[in-house]
Amino acid sequence: MKKSPLVFDGAMGTVIYDRGVFIHTCYDELCLTNPRLILQIHRDYVEAGAEVIETNTFGANPIKLKGYGLSDRTEEINRAAVRLAREAAGKEVFVAGSVGPCTESNQRMPDAFAAEVENAFRAQVAAFAAEGVDLYLLETFSNLNELLLAARVAKESGGPVLASFVLNERGETALGTRAEAMASALNADPNVDVVGINCGTGPSGVFDALQAILPHTVKPVVVMPNAGLPREISGRVMYLTSPEYFTEYAKKYIEVGVRGVGGCCGTTPAHIRTMARAVKSLSGVKRHVEVKPLIRQEALVYAVPPERKSRLAAKLLAGERVTSVELVPPKSSDMTSILAKARQCAEAGVDAINIPDGPRASARVSPMITAITILREVGIEPILHYCCRDRNLIGMQSDLLGGYAAKLANFLIITGDPPKLGEYPDVTGVFDVDAIGLVQVASNLNRGVDIGGNPIDPPTGIFIGVGANPCAVDLEREIERYFRKIDAGAEFAITQPVFDPDALFSFLDRVGKYHRTIPVLAGVWPLLSFKNAEFMNNEVPGVVVPKEILQRMARCRTREDGRKAGIEIARSIVEKVRDRVGGFQVSAPLGHVETALAVLV
Repeated sequence: MKKSPLVFDGAMGTVIYDRGVFIHTCYDELCLTNPRLILQIHRDYVEAGAEVIETNTFGANPIKLKGYGLSDRTEEINRAAVRLAREAAGKEVFVAGSVGPCTESNQRMPDAFAAEVENAFRAQVAAFAAEGVDLYLLETFSNLNELLLAARVAKESGGPVLASFVLNERGETALGTRAEAMASALNADPNVDVVGINCGTGPSGVFDALQAILPHTVKPVVVMPNAGLPREISGRVMYLTSPEYFTEYAKKYIEVGVRGVGGCCGTTPAHIRTMARAVKSLSGVKRHVEVKPLIRQEALVYAVPPERKSRLAAKLLAGERVTSVELVPPKSSDMTSILAKARQCAEAGVDAINIPDGPRASARVSPMITAITILREVGIEPILHYCCRDRNLIGMQSDLLGGYAAKLANFLIITGDPPKLGEYPDVTGVFDVDAIGLVQVASNLNRGVDIGGNPIDPPTGIFIGVGANPCAVDLEREIERYFRKIDAGAEFAITQPVFDPDALFSFLDRVGKYHRTIPVLAGVWPLLSFKNAEFMNNEVPGVVVPKEILQRMARCRTREDGRKAGIEIARSIVEKVRDRVGGFQVSAPLGHVETALAVLV
């Protein structure tokens, strides 16, 4: 497998059904009877960004085909399937021969049936080998013995073998085998090169199962979940998980070490397109420009002391508790509303306005222009989010210099999430550097040196902030990156919204042992409703809303009840963590600045 995670395609049967083929048709036979349809589906997945496409052969073994009177056409169907996939794949995309089980999901394989099953697998695998697939993909198995048998047959034909199994909501197969036992057995089997989990209970359920699987294998792991649980609507079975939701979990899989992601039942080219674009621009997947620490050699270079960089810096570094309210840049050039809200915050004694790098799927005023306008018109200091996503390294350095020249001093430097769909589906991220690299750029500018080693006179006095995620999926990686941000020059941090104080305390205990510490502002999000709580928990990267909070918000019957409960929860969190943090950054959900201020009262 290549170093960066591979993107697999999504469902075949779902898309065939969506394109008008009756459910009782033999979908595998379509490779012969309707090759144009199958070829187009493969091409749609390739165009969406899949790097591995599977043949349309999940049930193309003699045992399954027998029910359609087609067992004597096993070789013909499988060879045709490979040729169609290969035509769509071209030279850049891999073709995986899809092999499904011969038994039903809850059916044990009697010893007397083993020889027939082995012959069925051998017939299918031989056809794949004759056409030259790149990978044997054994998928949606529940019977461990049958999966090991299929792996042995596939390995005899040469080429890598991916052995994938399906689990229920209890983390076990339909036959009761635990996820850990499946993973351990496949890890020990020399015929298996890659361990997989597919289908099942949807992105969330598969993520939970991963926690049990990963400690039990050293082999690469590939994940291909369903698009959520199926629902019957007007007599039709549908999967309602959005491509964006599916993608958020794909990113979580990669964070914990998965080496390949794709989709199973219910996923479509739309899911793969969104996921592929996100995965391919993730920090750690794309190679970044290396930024080295530099310093001017001249002894007379003046560096701005940290406490003199801004009013926020002076107060925070003096140990005084600071407050910030987050306001999102407007969607039009009319700044009247956001300026009025900033004045409300200033009059309430808030220290700074936190300005996020807003959603890129719709037009918004530049966060930097928003920050400059608020500073000029209201006088309250902004904390400007600066995201590595949208410009190359030279452009980002220019923005840092330009923002500082316009009197902006507080920058929160973040890697940023890949662009989402929306009105601009073909937009991609740049990501020349991640947050660590850009912090180093800002730190170099503060020392009087640009990215080319040229002198900057006078040096900047940027107060460098970074993000922190106490609830990161891979906490060890998050802490390691946090330390690297500090070493690169970070001077303060703001966390993702905190809903679990204990998780924040655990994070602070860990990072507090480092040789250098920086003040931390706790992110606080006053929830508005149960729907808002679900969205934060499922759709916002790095945010975990505990079940007890979800349950409390679910009991709210009116919009006002939800708002009051959200404020009470947020106040409770503020009180619990007050003595452990340097201050708070409170979001104003949907622009409701009164709600944010109510938390700080």
